[in-house]
Amino acid sequence: MAPSPRAAPADARGVLRVLLRSVVDYAGLFPPASLEMTAAVTEYADHRNGPDAWALGRFVLPAARLDEFEKSAESEMPREGWKSWALSALLGTDLEQDIDRIEAFNERHRDVRHGAVHVDTVELKTHTPRDVSRASELLDRRFDTYMEIPIADDPAELVDAIADTTAKAKMRTGGVTADAIPASAHVVRFIERCVVHDVGFKATAGLHHPWRAEYPLTYASDAPRATMFGFLNVLLATAAVHAGRASESAAALLDERDPTAVRFVDGGIVWRDVTIPADAIVRARESMASFGSCSFEEPMTGLRQAHLL
Repeated sequence: MAPSPRAAPADARGVLRVLLRSVVDYAGLFPPASLEMTAAVTEYADHRNGPDAWALGRFVLPAARLDEFEKSAESEMPREGWKSWALSALLGTDLEQDIDRIEAFNERHRDVRHGAVHVDTVELKTHTPRDVSRASELLDRRFDTYMEIPIADDPAELVDAIADTTAKAKMRTGGVTADAIPASAHVVRFIERCVVHDVGFKATAGLHHPWRAEYPLTYASDAPRATMFGFLNVLLATAAVHAGRASESAAALLDERDPTAVRFVDGGIVWRDVTIPADAIVRARESMASFGSCSFEEPMTGLRQAHLL
């Protein structure tokens, strides 16, 4: 049996707060949770009012479902600006139509008495530099934009294209089948390309747990299992890249399965015989803005079980 992780000392909790503040974008509508809209909205509202709200980011939904969200959230939406919910809308193939939907939605909620919610972020899939350029022209600084790109092949050309815009990148780190989980080397390569080009990014899928391990791929009782990345592994691998560690070192940290091998200390983290300073942690969060998860409770529970909260 693996040894129990040590509790984080009080002076190290500040490092964790920097690493995790507003980091979880709630995507309860998507697999494997696949909640109905009303259930997802209710859960998000509960988390916004809960003790872990400091780690909660945006509510993620398809732009095509904004009207459905509006109806389902009528009784849950805050009516005060300082409590406003920020939403991230996924764009489909008709970008102009989805942009029109979003702008109409935001206009309806300009008066917070009609619900203090707004879409300030959009996400879309891009496969070529031309896709990136066209999307950038249409969005033209209207939103904080994340362009999801494939990472199985070297994404240097796509990251370079994104660097010429105001957008950020997005990578998919898992899914409900084992073949959706990318190779560690591909994840590290994506991170390195983004850091070199000063492109911010987010990750999505398969990051329900703090540490890398074998987990069920869905919530079904008979679900197949696979080795999935932990969100702390991805964040700390990003910090390692910012600290100038070699690709092999960042990949090893991404693959780390022993929680006791990482210590959060005042001023940074210590991983085995490697020290990553606090400034690299700060820069890692400036790079990796968030990760999408269909559960918010699961990541928080995992942190508590690891004695990190």
